[in-house]
Amino acid sequence: MTLFAPEPRRRSRARTLGWAFVIGAVVLGLLASFLPSPYLIEVPGPVYNTIGTQEQGQGKDAKEVELIQISGRKTYPTSGALDMLTVGVQGDATHRPSWTSVIRALFTKSQAVVPASQIYPPGTTNEQISQQDTADMQQSQQSAVAAALVQQDIPVPTELEVGTVQKGSAADGTIEKGDVIRAFDGTQLTEDVDASSLRAAVAKHGTSSPATVTIERDGTERQVRVTPREQDGTALLGVGVVERYDFPFDVKITLQDVGGPSAGMMFALGIIDEITPGKLNGGEHVAGTGTITAQGQVGPIGGIRQKMYGAKDAGATIFLAPADNCDEVVGHVPDGLDVYKVGTLDQAVTDLQTIAAGKSTAGLARCTS
Repeated sequence: MTLFAPEPRRRSRARTLGWAFVIGAVVLGLLASFLPSPYLIEVPGPVYNTIGTQEQGQGKDAKEVELIQISGRKTYPTSGALDMLTVGVQGDATHRPSWTSVIRALFTKSQAVVPASQIYPPGTTNEQISQQDTADMQQSQQSAVAAALVQQDIPVPTELEVGTVQKGSAADGTIEKGDVIRAFDGTQLTEDVDASSLRAAVAKHGTSSPATVTIERDGTERQVRVTPREQDGTALLGVGVVERYDFPFDVKITLQDVGGPSAGMMFALGIIDEITPGKLNGGEHVAGTGTITAQGQVGPIGGIRQKMYGAKDAGATIFLAPADNCDEVVGHVPDGLDVYKVGTLDQAVTDLQTIAAGKSTAGLARCTS
């Protein structure tokens, strides 16, 4: 008589289940390694010193080129760094990182996982996003030059040129692409203006009556009548305008393979450092980010956490962050990096002058909430 005959069968079943679990885990792991996810991964990107140089060209043709080149105006020596920062993205509109990469990124402080649709909206292509990023960078550079000159009390005549006219809008059939808007209902739009100036004038007029819009077309100034229409609770003409500036001297910003508007503030600071005596940053290694308007308003950007880590890795000890990004900054500042919040170019300049003079920074605003 064998009293324990069934035991080997139970052990065999347990062993089978164990192997099935291991094999299943391996299969799932392999699938996670190869199956694309619906996410993209943001990582710290290259860092560029706006008062420094960038290597351009390849092979024997490679050379160091100053990012900011100014002619027709006296310039002054600079030192240290005023770094602009970028965010790299793993994946694009058609290629996505694997689930393994996504899970790894979730546990990496310097990386962020974002829905692919946040960067590549449905129906858009890699080429379309690249073109938009390039356009944003070009407009940002022009706004940075204007903001730097305005901050230095240098007059900058400005034009608002119509870049797009929404089909079926109030302006459709009356205002055309390429028109320059000189005035709206008596409000002059010729100096120290941007797109927000036109939006404010239209909103103030409302939708109850026609407005007189002064435009220049083919060198001839004329007046047209347009009644704004309400959309999402706001009075709109239905045009998109681009700021065109008449600068008193030449400022050329040379930067390859970088797009988007987030370097505006740092370009403006770099220009100010170049055209004013002394060292704006006191020779310190400063980094920062933020969009800029011609009036010097600093706006929020994406990827602030990745940019802080990029700044730290590049050697920066001081970081200027847009005030509107503070909620993303608190609790995520890398060790050794002092972060100051700024809302205007004037404030950024004042903060840097305080640091350069070796004064106490206790009174400077920080992201605390």
